[in-house]
Amino acid sequence: MPACSRTMTAAPVDGRHDFDFLFGDWNVENRRLDHPNDPSCSHWQTFSTSVHVEPIFGGLGHHDLFTSPSDAPLGPWQGFTLRLYDPAEKQWRIWWTSTRALGRLDPVMTGIFIGGTGTFFGNDTVDGILMDCRFRWEDLGPGRARWAQAFQFSSSQSWITNWVMELTRVPSSKRRPSTGER
Repeated sequence: MPACSRTMTAAPVDGRHDFDFLFGDWNVENRRLDHPNDPSCSHWQTFSTSVHVEPIFGGLGHHDLFTSPSDAPLGPWQGFTLRLYDPAEKQWRIWWTSTRALGRLDPVMTGIFIGGTGTFFGNDTVDGILMDCRFRWEDLGPGRARWAQAFQFSSSQSWITNWVMELTRVPSSKRRPSTGER
């Protein structure tokens, strides 16, 4: 368990299908703080990416590949997420890596979905600063989803959102074939 694990208020249920809404291709509108490790930063960058999500292990996991165009504020990059469901513990674990930090796998995020919202906690070190990290996933309905990342700095009890992704499903005629898509 991560050092900053939180107690969830509802008893976990079998959530192996919690992320099924995410399978397929998406356009992603990103809003990211210029300096995510600075609690006083208030300037946001906006940019577009795309993501392709596929199930693995009979639906007990999935992976995705983010691609950023060359004109994005951070330059061209790719990101990879691995999400695995632990049926014994009834929770998800999430790992992230990208070409922006080659050879680095970010620390695991652990959590569950309650009432259509997935909340995941972990710790990370950004520019030498240790902080608590929270992800929130929301299935907003057919063809829409939202992800948000927030940090909690040692000097603060509040969560500061530093990255939000608004996902819109790519129409099926423009989608890439997906293996195992449901």
